[in-house]
Amino acid sequence: MATQMVRKQIYIQKRQEALLKRLAKARGLSEAEIIRQAIEREIGGSPGQTITDDQAAWQELLNFLERRAAEGKPGQPYRWNREEIYAERESRWLRDKPED
Repeated sequence: MATQMVRKQIYIQKRQEALLKRLAKARGLSEAEIIRQAIEREIGGSPGQTITDDQAAWQELLNFLERRAAEGKPGQPYRWNREEIYAERESRWLRDKPED
């Protein structure tokens, strides 16, 4: 027996939209299915697939980290100071500011 679907429109933040798209692509599911699974988890229904349950993804990450460590290339940490960050932000703001 088919499940009856009801159409809903919701508002989400742009950040959430980007995360939803990325998650749907990574899991090979529709965005709607990701949302349905989240609702089911929230109400205590079927847990679906959670990010932490994806053992293959964790193993892939660990393999990557081990390969990076084995390369032995010492990385240089990024050094910054507050004034540089503020100056960069201000220059972007002035560049993008509409003309009066």
